[in-house]
Amino acid sequence: MQAQPFPSKPSPVTRGLTDKSKRLSWLLRHGASELGLAMDSAGWVEVDAVLRALDISRDELETVVRENDKRRLELAGSRVRACQGHSRDNRAVTREALERSWSVHSEEAKLWHGTSLDAVASIAAEGILPGQRTHVHLAPSLASKVGKRAAVHVGLEVCPARVRRAGVTLYRAPNGVLLARWIPASCVTGLQALSKRARRREHELAALFESVGSV
Repeated sequence: MQAQPFPSKPSPVTRGLTDKSKRLSWLLRHGASELGLAMDSAGWVEVDAVLRALDISRDELETVVRENDKRRLELAGSRVRACQGHSRDNRAVTREALERSWSVHSEEAKLWHGTSLDAVASIAAEGILPGQRTHVHLAPSLASKVGKRAAVHVGLEVCPARVRRAGVTLYRAPNGVLLARWIPASCVTGLQALSKRARRREHELAALFESVGSV
C-alpha cells in the first residue's frame, strides 16, 4: 500500500488571511465600540477607520471579505459591515436597523438550528433564544455550517409557518443566513441527533418537545 502524504500545513499567506478575517469579524460584530470606531445602527463602519484600526490595506480588506468562508462580511464602497452575528452589547447596532437591511423570508421549507446537547432542555421550555447575539441563526439544511460547528450535537427542525403564526418574522441576511428574534418551542417540529452522545439520547430529547405539541 502506498503511504499517504501528511496533510500540508496552511501556508503563511493562508494563516495571515485567516487571522485578518478573524480580527475583522470580531471588530465588526463585537469590538467596534470597544475600539472607539463610529458604527451606524445597521453595523456599517467607514473603511478608512477599519484599515487604521487593524493596520491593513484596502486590498487586504477586499481579499478578506471576498474569501470569508461564511460570506459574513459585506463591503459597499467606502463602508464595510458584518451581515449578521452582532453582539447584543454592541450598543451602536439595533435589531430594527439590522432587520431593515435584510429581506423578509417568506418560503415554507423547513429550517434548522444547530445546538449543544445541554441546551435542548432549556429550548424545549423557553424556545430558541439569541443569547448574547441580536438574533437566532437558522439554516436551510443540516449540510450548511449549522451542523458543522464543534459544539453542535443536535439539529432542531423549525417550521416557518408556525413561526409566522406565533407573530415572529423570519429574515434572510445577504449571506443567506436566516434569522429571527426568537423561535418559540412550539415551532420546533423535528430533532436530529448529530453526534454519538446525542444519538444515545435521541428519543429522550425528542420527548421534551412532545409536551409543547411540537415534535
